[in-house]
Amino acid sequence: MGSMDGAVVRGADGVRRCFWGASTPDYAAYHDDEWGRPVVDDIRLFEKISLEGFQSGLSWLTILRKREGFRAAFAGFEPSRVARFGDRDIARLLADSGIVRHRGKIEATIANARATLAVQDARGSLAALVWSCEPRRRAAPRAIADIPSSSPESVALSKALKSFGFRFVGPTTAYAAMQAMGVVNDHLVGCAARGPCSRLRKELVVP
Repeated sequence: MGSMDGAVVRGADGVRRCFWGASTPDYAAYHDDEWGRPVVDDIRLFEKISLEGFQSGLSWLTILRKREGFRAAFAGFEPSRVARFGDRDIARLLADSGIVRHRGKIEATIANARATLAVQDARGSLAALVWSCEPRRRAAPRAIADIPSSSPESVALSKALKSFGFRFVGPTTAYAAMQAMGVVNDHLVGCAARGPCSRLRKELVVP
């Protein structure tokens, strides 16, 4: 059973989800328990930005199914450890079938770890920079067409990240990361996950 032109779909378990969250079990778990929930931990923020960069040109499902492989390959996405990666690590990663073997994206992730450390030195945390780009007011999306691929805030975040040396963080990638880390709540009206994400945001202490 769908609603709002298929934007929200009731699954076999009776839960109403955004259309994409009902498409596979992998997506359902990610949609229900993670996507849109606020994140302020720098390791998890770095991971989300990194994975969104790897996703560019690919299906998010591909990335999601390889996430544990990415975590193992990139030292749990601890920026201080990834920042020390060198040529041997790049060669190792290019041979690792558990991740997306794209030299440019691998090298960008290492550069982004170093950039994360620079942000921490300048701003106190990566979270402080990311959450400074949160929209002040935003209407809840009711239809698929209400969800943009980028926004003025994602343009600002992209520019800010690039100023510290981040790569593969264009406005569209930045917006996808903002959705994933709850800086914007793009669960559609009628989706069961929208309310919990909103409540968590109200309880959140922003860095």
